[in-house]
Amino acid sequence: MSDRYSKRGVSAQKEDVHKAVEKLDKGLFPNAFCKIYPDYWGNDEQWCNLMHADGAGTKSSLAYLYWKETGDLSVWRGIAADSIVMNLDDMLCVGATGPFTYSSTIGRNKHLVPGEVISEVINGTQAYFDMLESYGIQVRLMGGETADVGDVVRTIIVDGTMACRMQRSKLVTTEKMVAGDVVVSFASYGQATYESEYNSGMGSNGLTSARHEMLQHRYSALYPESHDPGLAEDVVYNGRYNLTDATETPLNVGKMLLSPTRTYAPLILNILNTHFDTIHGIIHCSGGGQSKCLHYLPRPLRVVKNNLLPIPPLFRMIQESAGTDWREMYQVFNMGQRLEIFTDPQTANAILKIAAVFNIDAQISGYIENAPEKEVIVESAFGSFSYR
Repeated sequence: MSDRYSKRGVSAQKEDVHKAVEKLDKGLFPNAFCKIYPDYWGNDEQWCNLMHADGAGTKSSLAYLYWKETGDLSVWRGIAADSIVMNLDDMLCVGATGPFTYSSTIGRNKHLVPGEVISEVINGTQAYFDMLESYGIQVRLMGGETADVGDVVRTIIVDGTMACRMQRSKLVTTEKMVAGDVVVSFASYGQATYESEYNSGMGSNGLTSARHEMLQHRYSALYPESHDPGLAEDVVYNGRYNLTDATETPLNVGKMLLSPTRTYAPLILNILNTHFDTIHGIIHCSGGGQSKCLHYLPRPLRVVKNNLLPIPPLFRMIQESAGTDWREMYQVFNMGQRLEIFTDPQTANAILKIAAVFNIDAQISGYIENAPEKEVIVESAFGSFSYR
């Protein structure tokens, strides 16, 4: 699997990116989940600025496949949500709860992606902000760029940039993480009170691997524009499933892979309002999966995850279809828990009750201990895996 992942031109750990930015300024709090800047606009030492850029990644290529196969335009609203949540939930991890501004950046091949798709993405963006506002999260759409760039984009890419100004006293920076803290994991699957249907837990990471390992090779000939033409034949759509195959969940295979990335914004807003002083770190387990927190440990500590939530159907299907090593599965995918909070045991029990109000499965999944170097250990039914 590692070899196939590399052949597809992707990296779960983004080694080249980390090397490129290693000498850049790390901001006011180097161990924070997002880069935190001085208050350039207000010039107030009690405040700070945040700006974050992210997007739906290759999930938009999967949406293109599903739309072409079924005519279902609604999947594009899910892509709009993905781009938003990948920004919003990263910023939540440093305690930012808004108000936010958001600028959308869309690049498309106009010959393949018509105006009706663009309309769904843009209107879906505003509709998602309307939903968030009903839960106390204010985001203002400030416009953006929609470019026809068929020479460089095969189908469509949907990205965004989010920004806010916040008080430094409200920051969550991971500096308070200590031995004795516990890890609370929150499910990325199921149906939260603010979601309209079952969520498979996919998120917006690992889609290059997931779609090629899950879907049948016939999609390569039908939609050659949906993948890099330079890829070796043996790593292109080498799975067993059709997009419309039924699953044990309410969703078919395509809709499982396209489940909109769950936001934890309503949950985190509630937790920060009631337990801010005892929240020592918040990690969005996106790129890097269950090893993600390794990069944000403030000092040599070991995070032991020995009680993770059950693996939902989608990730079992991906593993079975690809034959992926379980160590790599936990490093590439969120495996059903895409958010974790580090706190003391008493606060952990309190926030489990808050999660239940939103119908989000959660449990104490591990703990922090002192160690000679930074390390994450995942203890699972499939083995114990160390990440350093």
